Amino acid sequence: MNYRHAYHAGNFADVVKHVVLARILDYLKRKDKAFRVIDTHAGVGLYDLSGEEAQKTGEWRDGIGRLLAARLPAEVDPLLAPYLGIVRGCNPDGTFRFYPGSPLITREMLRPQDRLTAIELHPSDNAALKSRFAGDFQTRVLELDGWLALGAHVPPKEKRGLVLVDPPFEKEGEFDRLLEGLAKAHRRWPGGIYALWYPIKDRAAVERFRASLKEAGIAKIVDIRFEIRSPSATPALDGSGMIVVNPPYPLVGEMETVLPVLQRILGGKGGSHGTDVLAGESVAT
Repeated sequence: MNYRHAYHAGNFADVVKHVVLARILDYLKRKDKAFRVIDTHAGVGLYDLSGEEAQKTGEWRDGIGRLLAARLPAEVDPLLAPYLGIVRGCNPDGTFRFYPGSPLITREMLRPQDRLTAIELHPSDNAALKSRFAGDFQTRVLELDGWLALGAHVPPKEKRGLVLVDPPFEKEGEFDRLLEGLAKAHRRWPGGIYALWYPIKDRAAVERFRASLKEAGIAKIVDIRFEIRSPSATPALDGSGMIVVNPPYPLVGEMETVLPVLQRILGGKGGSHGTDVLAGESVAT
């Protein structure tokens, strides 16, 4: 499976991932103390949905396109407002063309005391990311294998924050790398929040991944899963999930409010969602 960001920008999986990201960042901002976000597979930061890659799949139309056109319930609107406000801010003329990636969403939500480390190995993507954040002293862009960052860049000096791991799943063994990377980073920084994205395509691999997380010896893990349909007859991206280690205490409740609405807007026949506690309780200390 190739999940290169540009081809899938703004699809249902991006929407769910970025909703979770924005809710975690909102929680981190509730305390005055500075925090750092480490984005290990950052991409280019902003995606042109009229470009060749996005037009080839058109997946954004059934993702962020549907969500922007939907009328949200009163209890959901404030939870999605930070995220959707950033998306709309990237399209000030009202014509929807650009979709923000995780580093741009993160940067828009930082306060003056907070910092972002955005890591991208692909040379042209890294160059685009560096250009986008040129002169921004709150953002550091590194050309580095994101998996290495899980050892070399944690804990951050702020000792507070989030590590977002969103690999492209271009190679075999990405689930194993997720497990190994999390274990390594967690040993160095057990108090950090970790958010790990994964695709729901190979169901057996997903179940092995979840089972391994339960046995990882990490105290608090929640799995936020979202499937747009029941399992396909041939392998396809039926859904995605976000593993969150040390989840902020409001996150599970917020997702239980948001996910049914996203399911109604983005899902299809046989879709499902859930917030499953894999280890400990769903409340971070």
